[in-house]
Amino acid sequence: MNQEKQIAWIGSSFDDLMQFPANARHEAGFQLDKVQHGKNPDNWKPFDDVGSGVREIRITDESGAYRVMYVAKFEEAVYVLHAFQKKTQITSQRDKEIVMTRYKAVIAKRSK
Repeated sequence: MNQEKQIAWIGSSFDDLMQFPANARHEAGFQLDKVQHGKNPDNWKPFDDVGSGVREIRITDESGAYRVMYVAKFEEAVYVLHAFQKKTQITSQRDKEIVMTRYKAVIAKRSK
């Protein structure tokens, strides 16, 4: 049985996820629970162009498309870097920069 990892919410990621509609928020929680137990979410893709090991959980709801960006490669925690509603097919540069900045902050904190 896999040990459950803690979730570390980086920046405003928790508050941002709490702004999702109820169904999308519930689905995000369910998928993050899978990640905490060492499993893959149902619908995800790698997002290594912003940081090694970064993945996105893809949630589609009647109200739109939502993304939860995280990194789970470290043994101490699943770091949730960003949660947002996706409004176009391509992830915006602003969202990529948020993920990249928060990823770098996690790396810097871990190296102390």
